[in-house]
Amino acid sequence: MEENSNMTAERSLEIIKEQIAQSRKTVSKEVGHSLYLSGLCIMGMAILITVCILLTGNMLFYLLYALIPVLVIGIDYYIKKDKPKAPVSLVGSLVDKTWQTFGIFAFSFCIFAILFDFLMGRMNSPEVYVRIAIHPFRIILLLMGMAITITGYILKSRWLIWCGIIGGIGGFIWESFGVTDMFLSRLFDLASFNRLSHIPPCIMIVVFAFIGLTLPGLMLKRQSL
Repeated sequence: MEENSNMTAERSLEIIKEQIAQSRKTVSKEVGHSLYLSGLCIMGMAILITVCILLTGNMLFYLLYALIPVLVIGIDYYIKKDKPKAPVSLVGSLVDKTWQTFGIFAFSFCIFAILFDFLMGRMNSPEVYVRIAIHPFRIILLLMGMAITITGYILKSRWLIWCGIIGGIGGFIWESFGVTDMFLSRLFDLASFNRLSHIPPCIMIVVFAFIGLTLPGLMLKRQSL
């Protein structure tokens, strides 16, 4: 009787492990699709905005970045509307909470940075403002890299972990030291550099979106097949 009880307990544990593994595989496919789609949308939007600014000189085109979540959600809904929804699971819930937390912190920080820069730009001289202005882009890269890495740990995906680390930390360091600006300043004269000053952020966004979103998303989709 006791042996049967032990076998039943072991079998129950095996079933739980199988369900978790299947859940992780299902969620990996969903997350891979979302990351892949997000990366493509971000890269496309970055190129579109940069081209529009270079042609018109209007900085208001940067506001189009706010449309990325709407664009991703809309396309994702259109693709999945006729497909069965993934079942709710612990793994899926953890992934969702991770990205919800990223969204809350990233959005709050951007709003604070915009308001801070707006106020400081009117209260201080240009020399002081240049030193104290907040540049949210590098922090967003770091936060997104952390979210991708944590998602990789949840899904036990080494590709996702390393892409998050390389994309987040590498992007933060690259942007903090202005590496792209340094290269462009050596290749072009001052007038050309000022005209092309909107290209470095575009390059950084495209590279990060590919390393941190599109590439790991593609790998997750292939692993879950």
